Amino acid sequence: MGELAWEKRQFGHRARLALTPAQARLMDDQAHAARTLWNCLHDWWTMLPKDKRSLAAADAAIRQARKEIDWLGVLPAQAAQAVLKTYVQAWRNCWDRRADAPNFKARLRTVMSVDIPQGRDLQIKRVHRRWGMVNIPKVGRVRFRWTKDLPVGKLADRENRITGARLVKDGLGWHIAFRVQTLETKPEPHTGPEIGIDAGVNLPLALSDGNHQDHGRGARLPDGTADRDKWLTPQEKAKLLRLEQRATHRKSFRKPKERSSNRLNRTYDQIKQLRARATRRVVDWQHQTTTHLARTYGTLVVEQLNITNMVKSAKGTIEAPGKNVAQKSGLNRSISQEAWGRTVTMLTYKAARHGGTLVKVPAPNTSLRCSACGFLTPGSREGQATFVCKNPDCGWLGNADWNAARNILHLYRIGLVAIPAAGRAVVRRTRGVQPPTAR
Repeated sequence: MGELAWEKRQFGHRARLALTPAQARLMDDQAHAARTLWNCLHDWWTMLPKDKRSLAAADAAIRQARKEIDWLGVLPAQAAQAVLKTYVQAWRNCWDRRADAPNFKARLRTVMSVDIPQGRDLQIKRVHRRWGMVNIPKVGRVRFRWTKDLPVGKLADRENRITGARLVKDGLGWHIAFRVQTLETKPEPHTGPEIGIDAGVNLPLALSDGNHQDHGRGARLPDGTADRDKWLTPQEKAKLLRLEQRATHRKSFRKPKERSSNRLNRTYDQIKQLRARATRRVVDWQHQTTTHLARTYGTLVVEQLNITNMVKSAKGTIEAPGKNVAQKSGLNRSISQEAWGRTVTMLTYKAARHGGTLVKVPAPNTSLRCSACGFLTPGSREGQATFVCKNPDCGWLGNADWNAARNILHLYRIGLVAIPAAGRAVVRRTRGVQPPTAR
């Protein structure tokens, strides 16, 4: 037997915090201070001439601001430095054309978060089978839900440790996301079969071998309209409707440029809780499904989708108004609910963890071409879920998403157009040779 190959692995683990009311107020103050510090830093950075912008000058300005402004001083010094580091990285992403330029963070549209960049400040300890204790700077000892074994105490060393954490607040309260670094054996190459995966609306994940993955929640209601709250129970949907009507009624009494009342804000918080609960359910389904696929198959082939362009509105302009705007809006909402991009991200790192690979192929015509004869015959896709080949010599009948999954796998097997998950297109044919029109 040869020597085992080891590799470093970095991942995140999110746990729910059990804060007291006083601790929750301290956490809110820190999050608001971090957001305000970002806005002040952005204002300071954009006002200065380019030749005077530097990390040293920004660091000195932040230190001075924390001394002079009391409510900025509630933010720990390390968290303030993390704000500066994140802001500079945002500009680097913009210069490399990976993202847009950073901008001001609005109070109501920004996720409240605080960074703890050094893992030694956490002082994590397990106190119960289901609970652990973590130290949060300027807040104190806080309980968190223990759902995964972490490298703490005697289990921690130079290679296996927690390097930091981030505190994030959503509709269900405050959570802590640990940054974990471990040293694990490099997995052996996965010997499982190849599989083509098509992401759809009616059928979430269609597999080329017919073992489709369905979450049992229809994308549309019986009347054909899109179900925007399909991850909620009927009782939760009724409650959400009552809360939205209550919020609309209370908002009608608010004058222009007047702050929202406490009652209206409490109603908004209840709506956020239901939305966060639905998001947690879909993420849980995605984790379980992608883990099953990564363990079962050695090569996973998906489409190279530009989801941002797919969910653009069809309303058009005043001179050229769009068509079927309401139907396109419902389709966009259904696509956003399925979160195809998050599914592919999970498949990418989970396949690598189990020794498999994930490959992307171009998406054009995968849902219109017949997987049996290989011809593009107009009118073959009769509906959202039905495909009937109009080729007189074929006549294949089946689910449209299943047909697309078979085509996706075939594109990978013929080796004509394969796009690695993180790189450029790879063309494996001689220049001048055209791809075959039929199989």
